[in-house]
Amino acid sequence: MILTELPSRIPAIVESVEEHGPQDAIARRLRELGFVNGEEVEVVAKGPLGAEPLLVQVGFTRFALRRSEAARIRLRNGASA
Repeated sequence: MILTELPSRIPAIVESVEEHGPQDAIARRLRELGFVNGEEVEVVAKGPLGAEPLLVQVGFTRFALRRSEAARIRLRNGASA
């Protein structure tokens, strides 16, 4: 499952961040923000038009992500905290 498919307010565990090249700045930045293997993540809210942006909580911090960015975050199958 990817983060854009996660229903609101259902916690899940990050498995990986998809890279689109050897020096993918977006993937690197997502990992720097805390989207790393084993971290709990939750979609808090979705924007009004096209469900964008997504308000996502990772750990104790919240971020607004574009759907294209959130689609790079892969979650563990069947794993929720």
